[in-house]
Amino acid sequence: MTTLGTDLRRTVRGQVLVPGDDGFETARLPWNRAVDQRVAAIVEVEDAADAAAVVRCARLAGLAVAAQPSGHGATTRLDGTILVRTGRLRGVEVLPERRTARVEAGVQWGELLTATGKHGLTGLPGSSPVVSVTGYTLGGGLGWFARRHGWAAGAVRAFEVVGADGAQARVTADSDPDLFWALRGGGGDFALVTAMELDLHPAPLLYGGRMLWPAERAPEVLAAYREVTAAAPAELTVWFAMAKFPPVPQVPEPLRGLAVVAVDSTFLGGEEEGRDLLRRFEDIPGLLNDSRAAMPLDALGGICAEPTQPVPGAGRGELLTGLGDAVADDLLAAVGDVAPLATVQVRHLGGALSRPADGGGACGHIAEPYLLSMIGPVLSPEAGQAVKARLAEIARAMAPHTTGRKPFTYLGGDEKAASAFDADTLARLREIKRHRDPDGVFRANQPVLG
Repeated sequence: MTTLGTDLRRTVRGQVLVPGDDGFETARLPWNRAVDQRVAAIVEVEDAADAAAVVRCARLAGLAVAAQPSGHGATTRLDGTILVRTGRLRGVEVLPERRTARVEAGVQWGELLTATGKHGLTGLPGSSPVVSVTGYTLGGGLGWFARRHGWAAGAVRAFEVVGADGAQARVTADSDPDLFWALRGGGGDFALVTAMELDLHPAPLLYGGRMLWPAERAPEVLAAYREVTAAAPAELTVWFAMAKFPPVPQVPEPLRGLAVVAVDSTFLGGEEEGRDLLRRFEDIPGLLNDSRAAMPLDALGGICAEPTQPVPGAGRGELLTGLGDAVADDLLAAVGDVAPLATVQVRHLGGALSRPADGGGACGHIAEPYLLSMIGPVLSPEAGQAVKARLAEIARAMAPHTTGRKPFTYLGGDEKAASAFDADTLARLREIKRHRDPDGVFRANQPVLG
């Protein structure tokens, strides 16, 4: 047993693992199995007091702490840290009369939507039901209802945190405006968040689902997508994707290797109006599947059929200046056969995202109307090289139509936080980091000083 392991076990009640312990090699793995995290220790904390004890121990040892509820968004920048797993912090308290929820740091989006949906209320989730609410929100949170309600970070009322000194605090816009601003979209570089209080939004009706066509219908589907999104109300969110199902166990046998074009949608309203808004897609022949229907909130995470078990992969995001004729033509030409990528997706932005969040926040606003997102499986070192080369190739082809900026949670493993923020925001984040954590006790997946 190392000295670090001994010190941690004396300090915390949760499980502690260090190199050489049974289970360490598995526990250190992030969600993306292609990322190799060489951490110094892993602590599965029992509660906020345990988290505070880990921070104090790390300070004494001269080590940094990195918090990972589920391991999403991991990078190799966490090497040498004490990895804090918050998966046991699963408390959810919904106050429907106030339209708020208190969510602990291990809660996943599917769990929260199940709890809020009983009251006809929703948070502002992304496309995956297994991503942690906390990690997603600290990075801004760009999801299904963002066009109507903005960033998920903009809905936070309060953070419960452990500071760099190991003290616990409740942070609000009134109690600590600088830290509150930084945590609303600036990432996990400023404090260890153990819980959040979020505003909820009415969602008595929800309509949505996925439409699939053979890949050769991509030009027609993209043309329809441009028309629908040009006139879409803020309650309607539509995403276009060209996909090739990878040959992995997580994909059902009949779909492995199948190339398709997909339209994923949600509408905060009734089925009849939602279907009318999407009617243009019904003119396209060859429809393979249409899952659109009135749905409960906790079914939202199934629309895009994203993996719910860890997989190795590599991805990239770019903000598009528009989706005019030249952009659409270049996109179709650049993508062609999606392989070796699994998905090339275009997400419609705009609406509330184009305006600064109420109360401010580091995530700011997005002027660009569309987001290009790409991801591919990394099943071997050779496959990883091919996927990364393809990501770079498409990015180069689309460079005349992208701005170089990207949402924080879409940063690749070798990209820096500077790509996610304008100069003034980045400068303020760095100043807050230097002031609040001068010794570098916290290390985010994407450090603002990196």
